[in-house]
Amino acid sequence: DKVPTPIEAMPRQVIYGRVAGVSAGSSWTTAVTDTPLANTLTIPTAGSVVSYGISTLYAGRLGTDQIQSAPMIVRYPDTAYQAHGNYGVNYDLTFPLYNPTSAPQTVTLTIETPIKEDSLTAAGLRFFEPLPSATFFRGPIQLRYQDDRGLPRIRNLHLVQKRGQRGTPLVEVTLQPQEQRQIQLSLLYPPDSTPPQVVTLETRSR
Repeated sequence: DKVPTPIEAMPRQVIYGRVAGVSAGSSWTTAVTDTPLANTLTIPTAGSVVSYGISTLYAGRLGTDQIQSAPMIVRYPDTAYQAHGNYGVNYDLTFPLYNPTSAPQTVTLTIETPIKEDSLTAAGLRFFEPLPSATFFRGPIQLRYQDDRGLPRIRNLHLVQKRGQRGTPLVEVTLQPQEQRQIQLSLLYPPDSTPPQVVTLETRSR
């Protein structure tokens, strides 16, 4: 195995190394809200998208200041300094969507695997077209939400994405004016996947 690049170095070519040892934590449970004290997440304006990183890593923060890789409590020499990818970690994320407008708004939720960047080189995330052959995410996910008729829905699927692949909507809901409705996303980060991934919310143009 190649020797990993120290986290403080940040050279042009980063070697992450093999994850071997014990990392901190086994689950990530949170509600994604406007602020730490808020109870809701305001949907994007019509025609806009907002993406939330769920597996950013050093030299791959996607224009944020967040490194979401768990620290290694114990590691073997010459192996990764952090648990990039958080392999085997259970994610339970809640998106309490809120429509602040005076008109119905249709919102979609998507998981995507953008091109890894630390500082964004364009106005937004970048994706490959055509796609390379390497698979970067492959595993089961579950979505729980209430549909537009008020019925509870549970959707289980096996998601496969290539490196730099733009996702397709997994959930679509139409929120009435001032309505709040939550979408819950659960997944066990697959041990053969490669970060980063994001959850993207898009409000469709009317």
